[in-house]
Amino acid sequence: MPLRNRTNLPTSAEMRILNAVWQLGSATVDEIVNSFPEGERPNYKTTQAFLRIMENKGFVQHTARGRVFVFEPMVKKEDVDQRSVEALLAQNFGGSATGLFVNLLESDAVPVADIAALEKMIREYKKRKKSAATED
Repeated sequence: MPLRNRTNLPTSAEMRILNAVWQLGSATVDEIVNSFPEGERPNYKTTQAFLRIMENKGFVQHTARGRVFVFEPMVKKEDVDQRSVEALLAQNFGGSATGLFVNLLESDAVPVADIAALEKMIREYKKRKKSAATED
């Protein structure tokens, strides 16, 4: 399901919870809280409040199972990832993917193995585009 508001992205706190819901598939507040490592568990009531907010934003929905609510994602991780990258490009790099890549490379945050994998993906992407263009 697409994001209700295309510019509406989860906050970092919402993403933390949403990642847990994606991983679990569907879960109660208790299951979401307990999915985090012991020292990093969010507060139960805070998580519950975030889930209500996230439901209003269209990120999750709940169904009642007895006296508890079971939450499930209403957005796909891939869609949120794509929108996040688009927002980052627009906000920080004037829409330039080149600017993003140059900053990544210059930050030394990208391991050599990742650079090699990206080069391979770019070559394969170019081949597919070239092949699709010759078929038209």
